[in-house]
Amino acid sequence: MDQYIGKLLDNRYEILELVGTGGMAKVYKARCHRLNRLVAIKILREDLSQDAEFRRRFHDESQAVAMLSHPNIVAVYDVSRSSELEYIVMELIDGITLKQYMQKKGNKLNWREALHFITQITKALGHAHSRGIIHRDIKPHNVMVLRDGSVKVADFGIARVASGGHSTLTQEALGSVHYISPEQARGSHIDNRSDLYSAGVVLYEMLTGRLPFEGDTPVSVAIQHINSIPLSPRELEPSIPEALEAITMKAMAHNPDDRYLSADDMLADLEEFRKNPNINFNFTPEPVREDDGLDEDRTHIRPIPTGGGGYPSYPSGERRRPEEYSQGGGRSYDYDEEPSYQRRRGGRRYEDEYAPSRRDDRYYEDEDDYPPRRGPVWPVMLAAVAVLLFVGLMVVFLWNTIFAKMLAPAETYPVPNLVGRIYDEIKDDAGLLGRFNVVVEETVTNEADPGTIIKQDPEGEKEVTEAVTEIKVTISGGLETVVMPDISDMTYQEANRYLRDHGLKPVAPPEYANHDTIEEGKIISYTPHKDIEVPKNTEVHMVVSLGPKSEPVTMPDLVNMTESLALSTIDMYKLEKGQIRQEYDDTVEAGKVVSQYPLVNTEVTEGTEVNLIISLGPDPSTQVAPPPSTTDPSGPTNVPNPDPPPAPTVTKTVRIDLSKYDKIVNVRVLMDGSQVFGNDVDATMQDAIEFPVTGSGEKELAIYIDGIASGTKTVNFDEAVG
Repeated sequence: MDQYIGKLLDNRYEILELVGTGGMAKVYKARCHRLNRLVAIKILREDLSQDAEFRRRFHDESQAVAMLSHPNIVAVYDVSRSSELEYIVMELIDGITLKQYMQKKGNKLNWREALHFITQITKALGHAHSRGIIHRDIKPHNVMVLRDGSVKVADFGIARVASGGHSTLTQEALGSVHYISPEQARGSHIDNRSDLYSAGVVLYEMLTGRLPFEGDTPVSVAIQHINSIPLSPRELEPSIPEALEAITMKAMAHNPDDRYLSADDMLADLEEFRKNPNINFNFTPEPVREDDGLDEDRTHIRPIPTGGGGYPSYPSGERRRPEEYSQGGGRSYDYDEEPSYQRRRGGRRYEDEYAPSRRDDRYYEDEDDYPPRRGPVWPVMLAAVAVLLFVGLMVVFLWNTIFAKMLAPAETYPVPNLVGRIYDEIKDDAGLLGRFNVVVEETVTNEADPGTIIKQDPEGEKEVTEAVTEIKVTISGGLETVVMPDISDMTYQEANRYLRDHGLKPVAPPEYANHDTIEEGKIISYTPHKDIEVPKNTEVHMVVSLGPKSEPVTMPDLVNMTESLALSTIDMYKLEKGQIRQEYDDTVEAGKVVSQYPLVNTEVTEGTEVNLIISLGPDPSTQVAPPPSTTDPSGPTNVPNPDPPPAPTVTKTVRIDLSKYDKIVNVRVLMDGSQVFGNDVDATMQDAIEFPVTGSGEKELAIYIDGIASGTKTVNFDEAVG
C-alpha cells in the first residue's frame, strides 16, 4: 500500500487514493477538511526530494505558478514546503486529456473543433506569459478536456519563470520531444514563443491526425525539429481552410522571429479566422527546396536551407553564383532575380560589404562588359531630401501642437487581475498595482481562504481611462469553523445531540457494523476525525456498533411440546421468549404448543424472539350435550328421542387483505378452533389471499399473521352464495 494513503498533511489534507504518476511527482486524490472539498495533491518524488537545489527550484516555481488564475488553467490552491515533504494542492479535474479525446475521435478532429480547443489553449498561454511564466511542455497530454467542452492547461511541472533563462534537452523534454521548439531542442535561450511553437504542433496534430516529425529515437525527432520543415497541413488534409493552415505554420515557424510575437497576437488571428474562415493572412512560409521529396521513413519533412538569406551554406563558407543554384538541388534564380547580397549602383551590378570581396564572384568579368555610366545624380537627390525633410518637420510640428490633442484617443490603462490573490499580499505591491489603489468594499463569508479577493470592480484586464484610479474589491472572510469534538464511547443518540449542539450535521441514517468489543448502539468510528478544524455545518459520518456478530440458528420444532419444555428449548438455542397467547384447540392437548413463529427450520440469528400459541383444549361452547331420554307410556322401556337432522353445509370463498405487509408472512386462519388455512404468503407479490371454507350458520374466523392475532372475520353460511 502507498505510504501516503490515509495520511493527513498539515492537519488539513487527507490523502484518499493515487490517481497518477509522472516523471517528477505522484498525484493523489485528497479531501481538504478545512473547506470540505476534493482536491488533487502533487507530491515530489522521493529521489528528487533529496536534492536541496531541486526542492528549492520546485518550491519557487510552484509558488510562481500558484499566482495564475484563469478559467483555462488548472488552479493551484496551495504550495507546502517542509523538511520532509514538498507538495502542491491543485484543482481536481473531472475529464480526460486532449490526447485521449483525439484517440477516441480517431486522432483527427474537424477544423472547427480544433479551432475551439486551440483558442482556449492560447488564452491560457497568454495569461501565463503575462505573468512571466513559460510552460515549456505544451502537448495534448497536458491539456484536460472537461465534460462541457472547455479545456484546462495542466502540469506546469517543468514550467519556469521567464527570467530563468536557458533550457536544456532534459529527460522531461525528451519525453515531449514531438512538441518542443527548435531552440528548446538545441538547449538555447527560450521565451514565450517556444510555447507558441508547441501550441502550433498541437494544432497541426489535431488538424491532420499525425505529428509533424516522427523518428525511431527522441534524439532523431529533436534533430528534425532543428533541421527540417514539415509538410503543410493541406498537403495531408486538403479540406483544412488556407487561413487556419497559415496560422498553424506561422506558429511553427523555425525562426522565433517569424512566429507570433505573443499569444495575444495568435489569438487575434484565430478570432479573425473564426469570424471569417475565408480571410487571407498573406503569411509566407519558410523557403523549401522544390525537388525534395519525402524521407525514406515517410516523415513528410523537407530540409531547411541553412545559409544566410535563405541560401544553402557550403563547407568552404563560399556562396555559389545564381547560375549554380540550378545545379545544386536548391532553388534556382535567373539574373533578373537578385539575391539579398547583390545591389545596383549607377546602372551596374556590384557586390556590397555583405558579399565575398572577390572579383571572380561578380556577374561581369571584363570592364568592357559594364553598361555605360550616367552623370552624377546626387545634387537632385540632395534637393529632394531637403524638401522632404522640410515637409516632414512641418507635419510633425502641426501634429504635436494642434492635431494630436484633437485626434488622439483618450489614453487607457489595463486593470490588473486581483481575483484569487490574498489582499494583504498585494495591497502595497506597486509593481502589480501601478497607478491603482485597492479599496476593500466588503468582506463576506465564503469558502475561499480568508483574505482572498473574490470579486473586483473594474474587472481584471479591462481597459480604463486615467480617471479611474481605484479598484474596489470584495474579500473572503472564510467559512465559520469549529473543532471536531471526540464522540467516542457515545451512543448514536448522544452523539447526534452533541454534534448538533456544536454546529455540525450528523448524517442520518448512520452506517452499522458488528464489533467484538464495542457494545451495540455505540460509535465505532467517525469522520472528520477529532480535533480537526472544519467549517460549520460540516456533515459527520458515523459507524454504529451492532455488537458481536450473531451466529445463525435453525428454528427447532416446538409444536406439541409443553409450554415449559418449549421455553427451555428456546433458551437452549439462545433465542428469546416473545409473545405467548392461549386459545382453544380441538386437536392439541391443553398446555401444549399449537403453533410457533418463526416457523420450524427457519434460519434466524441468536437472540431472535419466538412467539407461541398454547392450547386451552377444546372449546366448551362447541361441545354437544347428550340427548335427554323419554319414557314410552305404553311400557317400561325407555326410548331416546331421535337425532335432529344435521344442518346443511355451504362452501364459501374467504378473502384476507395483506396490502399493509411488504414481506413474506405466515398466515393461519382458525374456525371453531380448527385451522382452515395455513401457509407462508409473499405479500410483496400479492396483496390478498383467497381460500374456500365449508360450514353452516354464522361462523367467526380468527386470523393470525406471523403467530400474532390480527383480527377476525365473520362468515354467514346461511346467506345465498352470490
